[in-house]
Amino acid sequence: MLTAGSAGEATIATKKKTTDKYRRILEAAIKVFAEQGFHQSTVSQVAREAEVADGTIYLYFKNKDDILVQFYRFKTKQIFERFREEVEKADTAVEKLQRLIRCHLTEFQKDRNMAIVYQAETHQNRRIGSDLLREMSKMYRDIISEVVELGQEEGSIRRDLYMGLVKRFVNGAVDEVINSWIHSGGKYDLESMAEPLVELFINGIGTPAAAADESAAGAASQMTA
Repeated sequence: MLTAGSAGEATIATKKKTTDKYRRILEAAIKVFAEQGFHQSTVSQVAREAEVADGTIYLYFKNKDDILVQFYRFKTKQIFERFREEVEKADTAVEKLQRLIRCHLTEFQKDRNMAIVYQAETHQNRRIGSDLLREMSKMYRDIISEVVELGQEEGSIRRDLYMGLVKRFVNGAVDEVINSWIHSGGKYDLESMAEPLVELFINGIGTPAAAADESAAGAASQMTA
């Protein structure tokens, strides 16, 4: 007969086993989705990769669509929350931006299957998990806004910037760097792109001399107008 203590331990053990199996199925599904493509994948393939019976999948997920939604909720949302934690560790806007970009690239490099599925699905504009994707995208862009606003207060970032454009610039550049890394087969160190990206964000592609020439040309045209 189980005592109260042993019953509690059994319950904890059962929950841990359930959680472990849930995660194993989820990881297996992302591997299959990354290799086969979401629409080409089947529940049977996921079950085979996870080494469970097909019916076991339905104990944790309603269908294949639900697996993808749970992936967004469990995995990528967890990663996006790490972005916030990293940003909070820095004091200045530039340091915060560096931590954000480095964390983003590092997390995606650590799990290439996750990166492939996330990048592919976010570019497909499908209805599956669309609300969660919008929520995560908003959270990411909100962090960028906070960093830029801090930089403007510090004087390290220009004040005459259109915030919507800045957010698309940063988000789009990081997105494209990850896509290029995926298409290369992950042949280079993705994290190493963090520093050059932040350098580009802060300093742009023009030289100080070019900026001065542009300013002088603008002043001259106003004088002759």
